[in-house]
Amino acid sequence: MELLFPLLILALLVPMFLGIRRQKKEMAKTAELQDSLSVGDRVMTTAGLYGTVAGLGDATVDLEIAPGVVSTWSRMVIRELVTDDAEDTDDIDTDADDDADTPADGATATLEETPEQTQRRLDKE
Repeated sequence: MELLFPLLILALLVPMFLGIRRQKKEMAKTAELQDSLSVGDRVMTTAGLYGTVAGLGDATVDLEIAPGVVSTWSRMVIRELVTDDAEDTDDIDTDADDDADTPADGATATLEETPEQTQRRLDKE
């Protein structure tokens, strides 16, 4: 019975210590990422906004979020660097009947939904 209290305290402190250690490692990795930013990097903010680094200040980052649109953000909001492989922002379902919309000569075209396709996609959800 005398060992129960110290074992209980130990059982509570060990997971807390491990959690704090993991959190410190992640914070160090994020701080290193924010310090290593350079102009031209594609990044994602904590709000989920994708942009290209257009300028750097001591505590701020200028992000180009659209052609010609630059906004200033704190460096602390940069969450991760985005690579071309990981950037799949298309949520449009491609069905077999959508193949009729693609050009036959193999040229790439912009994918736009017709109102009927949009309605079909929304009905599925």
